[in-house]
Amino acid sequence: MPENRRFSLAKPTLQTRFHIDFDWWSQNDNDWRVFLQGLLCPMHQQLFADPSNIETVDFIDPHTAEIQRVDGLQHLLISHCARQPDFFNPHTALVDAVFRVFLSNGNVPLTSAELSERLGKPPETILRTFSGGTVYCGVRPVMEHDH
Repeated sequence: MPENRRFSLAKPTLQTRFHIDFDWWSQNDNDWRVFLQGLLCPMHQQLFADPSNIETVDFIDPHTAEIQRVDGLQHLLISHCARQPDFFNPHTALVDAVFRVFLSNGNVPLTSAELSERLGKPPETILRTFSGGTVYCGVRPVMEHDH
């Protein structure tokens, strides 16, 4: 496969919504669970020192009321750890900060402008970072069939 393959034919714009594509991430990064485990709050890091022991859980989508099976580690991060006051640090790198925004908002898709409002970073910088050929932490444009 060519390394420069695109995940969409349309070039993302400032109005393009992004989210964490956990399916893409888990298929393309063998260390994704270790990375997520490192983001757990101190209490949950102790409880779940081995992230492979966390199973799937039922999640009810707050917008559609659809019940889905989701990775328990993702659910724990989104429902608890990402809501802790020390989850955000003003010195966090852009990629990590965007990733943390999506965790803290339940992975609700946002545009570069909306991310800019939350992070105080230029929307053009956010767009350039996440619309290039490299996918960081599974953050990708929302495909029309995803919503």
